[in-house]
Amino acid sequence: MVDFSQIGCAEQKLSHSAPLEQKDVHVWFVDLCAPISQINRLQKVLSSEERCRAERFKFEKDRVRYIVAHAALRRILAGYLELDPSQLEFREGQYGKPELVLTPQPQPQALNFNLSHSHEAALVAVTLGRQIGVDIEYIKRGFEWEEVAARFFAPGEVARLRALPQEQQRRAFFTCWTRKEAYIKAKGGGLSIPLQEFEVSLSPGEPASLLSCSNDTEEAARWSLAEIDAGLDYAAATAVEGDGWQLKYWC
Repeated sequence: MVDFSQIGCAEQKLSHSAPLEQKDVHVWFVDLCAPISQINRLQKVLSSEERCRAERFKFEKDRVRYIVAHAALRRILAGYLELDPSQLEFREGQYGKPELVLTPQPQPQALNFNLSHSHEAALVAVTLGRQIGVDIEYIKRGFEWEEVAARFFAPGEVARLRALPQEQQRRAFFTCWTRKEAYIKAKGGGLSIPLQEFEVSLSPGEPASLLSCSNDTEEAARWSLAEIDAGLDYAAATAVEGDGWQLKYWC
C-alpha cells in the first residue's frame, strides 16, 4: 500500500472537491489498494464500457486497480462539476486522449484532466482552460532501462543520463520518462509525437522543464513541467500549458 501521508498532500472528500481556480493545477493521489468489499460499490459509477474493459484483465489485481482508478477519476471530476459520477460521459480525442462530454456546450472554462496509474498508485491532474498531462511510473528494480533509453530518448538525454553516477541513473531514467510522457499526454498526440524529437531535464536537483523541440523552436516556451513527489518507489511529473499556475496536492 502506498503511504501518501508522507508526500504532503491534503485530505479531501471526493464528493466535495476543493475549489478550482484558473491559476490552479490540482493533482490527486489515489491509492489503488482498495478492499475487495468496496469493488462492487465502485463499479456502479463506471460506464458499461468501462466495466467491460475491467472484466478483460487477466489478473484480478489489475482489474481492481483499473476499477479504483477510473471510479476515483469520475468522483473527482464530478465533485468539481457537482454532478453524479455515473452520469459523466467521456470521448476520445483524435489520438485517444479522453475528454469530458458536457452539455450545454461550450463551457466558459473547460475542465481539463489527465489520469495515470502504475502499480499501486494513480494520479489525476485537473485544471481549467489549460491542456494538461500527468504520468506516474513505478521504479521497477529489474527493468532493463538502458535499452529503452537508447531506443526512445533524444541523443542529448542519453548522453546526460550516461554521464550521471551509476547509482543515480535508474531514477533519472524514470524521471526523464515521466516528464516526456506527461508532455505528450498534455499535447494529446500520443505516439504521433516521436520521443526523440524533444528533450526534457532529468538530472537530480534540476528543475523539471521542456528543454527543446527539434521541429519547433518556440514549443518549449508554451509548456511548463513540474516534478511530483510520489515517494521513493515512484517517479511522476505533470506538464501544463502556459505558466503562472499553482500546483496543489490532494489525496
